[in-house]
Amino acid sequence: MNVLLIGYGAIAQEVLKHIGPDGDARITAILVRTGRVEEVRAAVSDRGIEVVSSFDDLTVSPKLVAECAGHAGVREYGADALRRGMDFLVISIGVLADTALYEELLAAAKEGGAKLVLAAGAVAGADALAAARVGGLSKVTYTSRKPPGAWKGTPAEEVCDLDALETETALYEGGADEAATRYPQNANVAATIALAGAGFGDTEVRLVADPEAGGNIHQVHAEGMFGAVDIEIRGKPLPDNPKTSTLAAHSVVAEIRRRAAPVEIGG
Repeated sequence: MNVLLIGYGAIAQEVLKHIGPDGDARITAILVRTGRVEEVRAAVSDRGIEVVSSFDDLTVSPKLVAECAGHAGVREYGADALRRGMDFLVISIGVLADTALYEELLAAAKEGGAKLVLAAGAVAGADALAAARVGGLSKVTYTSRKPPGAWKGTPAEEVCDLDALETETALYEGGADEAATRYPQNANVAATIALAGAGFGDTEVRLVADPEAGGNIHQVHAEGMFGAVDIEIRGKPLPDNPKTSTLAAHSVVAEIRRRAAPVEIGG
């Protein structure tokens, strides 16, 4: 299965470490901005990967396009890829809080006969929430607890002095829709939980800066006809990007492998 990566940042580079050139799934192309083509081409010259700045420049059409470029990557390339019949894997799921964009992507998928695929990201249990939704969910809450440094460059800097923080501080409490749009790099998990479970309007979110966190902590609680479930993930960020969970990057790897394998688990 031929795979194209959008972007060449921390997530894309982590994916390349785990998806080799000889498996059932192969990274055959990377799409980046025009100004980065030569730089990235040199970086992957030993892999035989095509580096382009447009789908029109591809010599081999991929079956799957994996977005590793943030919300802008989804907005710019998602609908185009889907209309061309390429399945589109999204890791920056928070962008789908934009209802108009989500509807556009769904329409493009139908038009191209392709699938919009949502990566599990940094949290476990999306499959359980989807199953629980069948019988009805009465409550879904999500808490994200991260070290202060992981919140730098976000609206959290207007809430408190992150460098001087000594005790845990709630940065946001509210719906998943606003959490995903206000904290796009930090709250993609909130969007994943919402889409898998009760929806953006019925998913309660709490974002916390905690000097004692020691990593990225994701806590999900759900109740419904099925019973109740509690999930906690204590993840570590990528070394090159404190705002991104290692598990989020590895969920892209897992999804690529799952789609190329003869046996599927979950999904």
